[in-house]
Amino acid sequence: MKKTKTLIKEIWKYFLLFSVFILIFLWTTEVFFFDQYYRNSKIKDTKEVANTIKIFSNKETFKDILNQTSIDKEVCIEIVDDGGLPIYMASFFGKGCLPNTTSNIDFKSSFIRSNKEQETFEIVNPRFKNDTIVQAVKLENNTYAFINSSIEPIESITYLNRNLLIVATIIVLLLSLVTSYYVSKHISTPITHLSKQAKRLAKQDFEADFETTSSIEEIKELEESLNYAKGELEKTDELRRDLMANVSHDLKTPLTMIKAYAEACTEIHKNKPEKQQEDMNTIINETERLTTLVNDILTLSKMQNNIEELEIEEFNLIELINQILKTYTYLEEKEDYKFEFIHDKDEYTIKADKKKLEQVIYNLLNNAINYTGEDNKVTIEVNKNKVSITDTGKGIKEEDLPYIWDKYYKNKKKHKRNLVGTGLGLSIVKQILEAHNYKYGVNSKLDKGTTFYFEIKEES
Repeated sequence: MKKTKTLIKEIWKYFLLFSVFILIFLWTTEVFFFDQYYRNSKIKDTKEVANTIKIFSNKETFKDILNQTSIDKEVCIEIVDDGGLPIYMASFFGKGCLPNTTSNIDFKSSFIRSNKEQETFEIVNPRFKNDTIVQAVKLENNTYAFINSSIEPIESITYLNRNLLIVATIIVLLLSLVTSYYVSKHISTPITHLSKQAKRLAKQDFEADFETTSSIEEIKELEESLNYAKGELEKTDELRRDLMANVSHDLKTPLTMIKAYAEACTEIHKNKPEKQQEDMNTIINETERLTTLVNDILTLSKMQNNIEELEIEEFNLIELINQILKTYTYLEEKEDYKFEFIHDKDEYTIKADKKKLEQVIYNLLNNAINYTGEDNKVTIEVNKNKVSITDTGKGIKEEDLPYIWDKYYKNKKKHKRNLVGTGLGLSIVKQILEAHNYKYGVNSKLDKGTTFYFEIKEES
């Protein structure tokens, strides 16, 4: 098993590694590149001075410019004629000027004879025994300028820099340790808190508190997500408990009746054939109710887990609804129910899973039957590619509308035994319509009734 690491240690480690990388870079630069950088900087300075001299060589203030440039750049500027004889010299306290030795005169003569516009030399100054950068440039009127810049010994500077780097290294490492600790604590503390609360939530402790004081956007988003998940899990847990209670109720009632009528059939009415037949009919009806409930639970489970695939076929929706309404004739005759079917044309040809759409209409009709008003009226309407089923019952509160598609939600507080159906109908309707990508919804007014609807796609 791979060994895990805490967030604090990980942040601490990477913070230190970054600091060490920066320090290695600084030390490498100091040890290997400082000397070359210093020389390149001197060459750059002398070239800039040479370009300045060339631009202002014909100005009346030329000597003043030479003197000022010599002071600003700390260089020695020597102007000579085409024979190498000095014309003018400007220096910062004689700094960087080369003595007129034979070797120095030779390189000047060599440049003059070369007829080049500009050239860089590196000469050892015999007076101070140090290297000197010399930038030679050709001016107008057969004159030449030699800009000398001494390369000072940098051993002392390097020594001071390295001592300073040692001190800086210690300070940076200490600051990295302290800073990384507080940064990691700042980040990890709310995450640790959220982790602990998530474990509480996993154990169905809905008192888990995901509030943190963090101002980090990602942590705030995680906090909001966990709070949302907590709310959804609370709803799911409540629905689960209600589902168990309601399914248990629906199972217990027919089982109790089956047992009671079976006992009556075999003991109380054993010599009464007509009563026995009534008992057996009741047993059969309750068995069918049990079968319907089990089938609804299985159907809902399959739909939610995408186990069943749709079997699409072409059929006439009006004809299908008429066939379904025929099965409710017994309710019209025995319970005085009234079914009104309104449609603007006799044929609506659609492509869908016929059996599942039949189940949708059955379930919506059963729901309307169970909750319609005292007039026992249910209206089915197909108009403008929309199927609506309306009851005249008490209606549904607006705040309850988003939850009516949940299992048993409508009977959540006071579960009763439905006249038809099992209480899982609307959940099954939702799953089937979403599988078809049909839009669906509900409109309800208190004490006026409720209309469930879904939109169909007619085939042209």
